[in-house]
Amino acid sequence: MTLKFVENIKPDVTADIVYMMCPMHLLKLDEEMKHLENGQILEIMTDYDGALEDIPGWCEKTGNEFLGIEESEYFYKFYIKKARQI
Repeated sequence: MTLKFVENIKPDVTADIVYMMCPMHLLKLDEEMKHLENGQILEIMTDYDGALEDIPGWCEKTGNEFLGIEESEYFYKFYIKKARQI
């Protein structure tokens, strides 16, 4: 999957997991998505490089929409749109 870089996406919910160890990015993603309605957007902030592959892969596996990534100096922001009930 090719990463899509985005800017100015307005999330409905933000989960800050910077400095948390693997596999927190996937556990938190799964937990937060359960509370969202279809069409809502989750922003996950993490500094874990493995998330660059893991989060888009999780979206593909679960049928949710990976909107893209925004990169800052210290962490990444991933944007996921809930496309179905988990």
